[in-house]
Amino acid sequence: MIQDKLWYKDAVFYQVSVRAFKDSNGDGFGDLRGLQQKLDYLSLLGIDCIWLMPIYPSPLRDDGYDISDYCNVAALYGNLDDLKSLVGSAHALGIRIIMDLVLNHTSDEHAWFKASRSDRNSPYRDYYIWSDTDQKYRDARIIFLDTEDSNWTWDEKAGQYFWHRFYSSQPDLNFDSPAVQDEIFKVARFWLELGIDGFRADAVPYLFEREGTSCENLPETHAYLKRLRLFMEKEFPGRILLCEANQWPEDVRPYFGNGDEFQMGFHFPIMPRIFMSLKKGRADDLREILGRTPPIPEDCQWCIFLRNHDELTLEMVSPEERKWMWEQYAPEPGMKLNLGIRRRLAPLLDNDRRKIELINSMLFTLPGSPVLYYGDEIGMGDNLDLPDRNGVRTPMQWDDTPNAGFTAGKPFTEFVKGDLDYRHLNVKSQLLDQNSLFHGIKKMIGVRRQHPAFGRGEMQWVDTGNPAIAGYLRRYNRERILVLNNLSESQQNLTLPAEHQGSVVDLLSDDSQLIKSSLSLQPYAYLWLKYDNG
Repeated sequence: MIQDKLWYKDAVFYQVSVRAFKDSNGDGFGDLRGLQQKLDYLSLLGIDCIWLMPIYPSPLRDDGYDISDYCNVAALYGNLDDLKSLVGSAHALGIRIIMDLVLNHTSDEHAWFKASRSDRNSPYRDYYIWSDTDQKYRDARIIFLDTEDSNWTWDEKAGQYFWHRFYSSQPDLNFDSPAVQDEIFKVARFWLELGIDGFRADAVPYLFEREGTSCENLPETHAYLKRLRLFMEKEFPGRILLCEANQWPEDVRPYFGNGDEFQMGFHFPIMPRIFMSLKKGRADDLREILGRTPPIPEDCQWCIFLRNHDELTLEMVSPEERKWMWEQYAPEPGMKLNLGIRRRLAPLLDNDRRKIELINSMLFTLPGSPVLYYGDEIGMGDNLDLPDRNGVRTPMQWDDTPNAGFTAGKPFTEFVKGDLDYRHLNVKSQLLDQNSLFHGIKKMIGVRRQHPAFGRGEMQWVDTGNPAIAGYLRRYNRERILVLNNLSESQQNLTLPAEHQGSVVDLLSDDSQLIKSSLSLQPYAYLWLKYDNG
């Protein structure tokens, strides 16, 4: 594979739940061989990098983010040879693969924790955080408010409390232990030597604890992450670290360091504001959050997304905005979860093709590298009858045969029901229909890949005189692309300043035209216009 150290800036990422994607052996669970069988489909879609959700051995109390063995593949998904084969096949198609690296915690079934809790003199005792009291670190918030009432849990076997920022079945590792720090380096080396192209580092703000602080974003955390990046840079150049920190952009900024920490970081707050702007029919919320987003080092990149495997998180909005979002997008109690909304993209947008395409227009043209969640390219639905976040993690709908072409056996969970079930909505029918959502998304991805301005260029808002229009210029070297998105359900007129008038090519239709001062956009319409002279 051709090595471009900045490949991630132009890349379109595709998030896959292996368990829910494609079953190759009929046991009802998706697996690595099944994913390998579908690489041609992902290549056709045009994505550049697959993000594998956890495939480690796990009791699956948190969908694999509770790891019981860092250096193996869960038998459910296959084995290490299957992963090597997948990586080799993907690389042959020009597709990279990153995987989740869960730094902050393990499963309580991990051998380290079993040893730690069983003997105070065990060398593994210090791998976790133990206390005789549950009153330490009281300034740290509780993240899973729906299920946990404390960050401490009493362990009868150990005779002490252990610390956890997430579920009580996920004890936090003690990063003040040099042995723990070394273990994570060994884990990273193991997967990088196998050929993985990098990691989405999970829950990084919480690695260290200090009394009198929120135990988030501490200097010690950044110092360790810089060491991890340096190790990867020296021994595995071209591999990346993607930061998952659900924080305000100014608080995520330090995770880029001076270009010596993470190459990439999720921009969590932009996501709800895309939905807010669409529902209000105004670009104000979008402009506000991008306005408070600080510059990042030149070789760094934001990652932006519309939906993922978790709830649509509303942590980074005000209480009033959260209440409003719940009213607008989660009118039924079962649609809410924690501080968010457990729905997929298409149902959130009333399965309205115009809204789905418009919101993807913003995903592919705003600053940052876009992440698609599996199935959103065909407008997959959700199943709110399933508990917790499982409703947005249902099997991929490949065709209209029994079990959606996902498995020849009994599927591990129920499928989407109703109008968006696999008999009505599936990959096969959309591949055959040139006017399907799949082909619309494929077109956007293809155009984006041809124009570095989207992945590497600066962004400048364009004053159109109409707040319903999200208009901005993407510029890189001599290339200039004007993007216009009508956030409104009605036709909108706009006025372009003189410097933005001229001869353009509509990148999505290949039509050439001369744009003058006045333009009109149909409801939820969008344009990507490249200037002839740039």
